[in-house]
Amino acid sequence: MYITQDIALRIKNRAKVQKIAIKTMLADCEMNINAISEFGKGKQLSCISLARIADYLDCSVDYLLGRTDKPEINK
Repeated sequence: MYITQDIALRIKNRAKVQKIAIKTMLADCEMNINAISEFGKGKQLSCISLARIADYLDCSVDYLLGRTDKPEINK
């Protein structure tokens, strides 16, 4: 089972490393400005939203889910 707070933290940390503002990322991904905050409080993200965020942050969905500690995408 995935803990939404952990995933939200990984998203925030990856955005920080990439020097991307969360608000900018959410706007570019056409998501609600409060999506990450709500997600951190237990609201679920759709798989489409999670994939959009991973693509935007240039990392794998597995990284955001905590299934790997390597953000690199296998190509």
